[in-house]
Amino acid sequence: MPQVRSDAARTFGERVRAARTEAGITQLELAGLAGVHETNISKLERGESDPKFSSLIRIAAALEVDPADFVRGIGADQLPPDEPVITRSELIRALRDQKRTH
Repeated sequence: MPQVRSDAARTFGERVRAARTEAGITQLELAGLAGVHETNISKLERGESDPKFSSLIRIAAALEVDPADFVRGIGADQLPPDEPVITRSELIRALRDQKRTH
């Protein structure tokens, strides 16, 4: 059975589902309006996949919602642990340390 990909994916999916439900349309109708496959909408809503950027924009447009509403407040700490995130500061520090050792 597929699992939720991350807290970020779960939150995103919940927001898409809420917007779709508020609009009074089915997953199939949203898929048609957004130009994506119904299976993708289903997986996104369950948090089982991450959207491509273009899909995020298309879904938001179809629901007449600001795309930022779907991702607002979601941070790197909500991504899966197997997808490490390095901040700009950490990268700069690592590069400086690397230069010092060479």
